[in-house]
Amino acid sequence: MTCRLSRGWRESRHVPGKRFRGHRDAGEGLEERSVKFYPTRKPHLVKEIPQTRNNWRQRELSRMSSLTEKDRPIVQLLLNTGTCPRCILRFCCVGSQTLYRRPYEDLMKDLKEFLKNNQEKEDTVCLDVVDPPCKRIRLEHTEEGPDDLNHNGALRQIPSGNGENNATENSAVEVCNVCLGILQEFCEADFVKKVCQKVTSADYQFTSFVFSVSLPPQLSVRECAAWLLVKQEMGKLGLSLAKDDIVQLKEAYKWIIHPQLSEELGVPADGKSLFEVSVIFAHPETEEECHFLATACPDCFKPAKNKQSVFTRMAVIKALEKIKEEDFLKHFPCPPSSPKNLCVALEIQCNNGAVFVAGRYNKYSRNLPQTPWIIDGERKLESSVEELISEHLIAEFKADSFNFSSSGREDVDVRTLGNGRPFAIELVNPRRIHFTAEEMKGLQQTINNSSDKIQVRDLQLVTREAIGRMKEGEEEKTKTYSALIWTDEAIQKEDIAFLDDIKELKLDQKTPLRVLHRRPLAVRSRIIHTMKSQYIDEHHFRLHLKTQAGTYIKEFVHGDFGRTKPNIGSLLNRTADILELDVESVDVDWPPTLDN
Repeated sequence: MTCRLSRGWRESRHVPGKRFRGHRDAGEGLEERSVKFYPTRKPHLVKEIPQTRNNWRQRELSRMSSLTEKDRPIVQLLLNTGTCPRCILRFCCVGSQTLYRRPYEDLMKDLKEFLKNNQEKEDTVCLDVVDPPCKRIRLEHTEEGPDDLNHNGALRQIPSGNGENNATENSAVEVCNVCLGILQEFCEADFVKKVCQKVTSADYQFTSFVFSVSLPPQLSVRECAAWLLVKQEMGKLGLSLAKDDIVQLKEAYKWIIHPQLSEELGVPADGKSLFEVSVIFAHPETEEECHFLATACPDCFKPAKNKQSVFTRMAVIKALEKIKEEDFLKHFPCPPSSPKNLCVALEIQCNNGAVFVAGRYNKYSRNLPQTPWIIDGERKLESSVEELISEHLIAEFKADSFNFSSSGREDVDVRTLGNGRPFAIELVNPRRIHFTAEEMKGLQQTINNSSDKIQVRDLQLVTREAIGRMKEGEEEKTKTYSALIWTDEAIQKEDIAFLDDIKELKLDQKTPLRVLHRRPLAVRSRIIHTMKSQYIDEHHFRLHLKTQAGTYIKEFVHGDFGRTKPNIGSLLNRTADILELDVESVDVDWPPTLDN
């Protein structure tokens, strides 16, 4: 078997990291000798025939498109059945991104010229060197089926039932029977400008973007039908084309769209960008074309609460993997029929990755919940800590919504004093994301001036990963409290002095009755590290406690009908109750303290 080595730079197939290159002269390209080599093979010297202007066009087409004699049957077959040039390149496994970006009319013209050129290229000579098999198209039965190859090892051309003139003269742009127009109209400058206008009008701050696309599910069905057609024809010639070797439609589309979007928006495309531009395509005949799969593979299509149709992309792909080829061919035309309609861009969406703001808050009111207090749909109090803070952040960051979290929580009638309680707010889909330290300080002041019920400090931008530090080892952290306690029987200072000597007191706390509606029933072990009593009068004293985080202080005082043992009532041997409770410190070293 012999191999043909084209002159000049040879574009690679869709095989990452492998390009076959030669040396080119800087002048007119009329070099006497050039070196061609495959990786891991020794270089071979090739003497080339000088070029003429008459074959310059064909040489450039061959160099640019990476199409070879092996691809001629695929090009002829798909072009005859109504497939667009870019989809034809995908089925020929062409991995040159720049080629897909060429104007549609030029690609069509080039393919037609490629089909007309049935003669050997004048700029190459044959060498008795075995051509390493391409990863994308593999020879089969090379020993058993020599009749499938001509004496040069090239494929025979598959004759077209419609004649060559049909494929080469019919220049009308019709909707592709494989991509339904995705690689046609939706690659043009007008659509790109429409997408960019949507992005610009949304008024986002971004320095890069990532582009995503959602395609109609039946594109997978049509691609499968086209692949089976090509596979059948190639099989007649002793060749095979694996389905995974075809360049994915989404990948090809992004190759075309990325540079256009980047130029219009003035920022680079970056797969790790937090700013996402997405286009959702739909097609009116999706259910009609996918319905046979639901009959053949009913277990692949299960209704979901948040899905309008059972024919999702993943469900269709799963069914295509399961259905037998013969059953597929019984129910779906091969080649796929010409579509009645073009795809439509159902929605163009923009979304910025979440921004996270952290700080500490003090709560000075005994009539303010941490989060909105709503029971049976009825709001009990007009505001909350999270709302007083987040309403200003939402306005400044221009976010859609927020998620509030904190290091523990206090009851509605409990104050949080000292350095405050650490909190973090996730701002969802913010339009504005860049803030200087001075702007954050100004935002903090705005929050503090808006209410006398709360104050915030150390307000700053943080990463998602940093928020985890707020929750790390939460139950091992400590908190200090100040509780005003009442007793039913008179007490003297000596009666409570022994509490100061108790260290590392272990409690068993069954889930309190007041939180049983939102917390699972369980017995939790907690530690009271230290206590210090402060006598006030015969029925009142103040108790300062340092405890393990998660300890229910109110229940430790009154016992919760014996659900917390031991408790202050049992230790004093009398009834005790709590009148006031303040959080004096939350011992979490986060977020970092700022110089405010």
